[in-house]
Amino acid sequence: MESDGVGTRNELRDLPPEADLARADSLAREIFSDVANKWAFLIIEFLGQRTMRFSELRDSVGGISHKMLTQNLRMLERNGLVERTVHPTVPPRVEYNLTEAGEALRGVVDGMCGWTQRYLGLIEASRRRFGPG
Repeated sequence: MESDGVGTRNELRDLPPEADLARADSLAREIFSDVANKWAFLIIEFLGQRTMRFSELRDSVGGISHKMLTQNLRMLERNGLVERTVHPTVPPRVEYNLTEAGEALRGVVDGMCGWTQRYLGLIEASRRRFGPG
């Protein structure tokens, strides 16, 4: 974990006493690996706007296959970021929405997108100087 000194001390102080930092760091890397794909980011973004049914989400994301949407929704649900609600109708109506943790992650994703927009010119210029590869 990178540290600026004061920020890390404040963050550590705010953690519950039972927090296992090594386990949390390992879990963070695992979750970031899971969600760091274009489909998961898009799903999080669209579900952050409103609760959606599977077909609405598939149409909104655009270009995602049924199988890939299913896999990503299951992964996001497994990680506690998306909640799946089945309504007892015939046929069953299934809806998806972000959990509190999913909403918080959406804020992080939005921050990353803002960072990219802010430094886009610098990043592109650096990549041009560095060359292909």
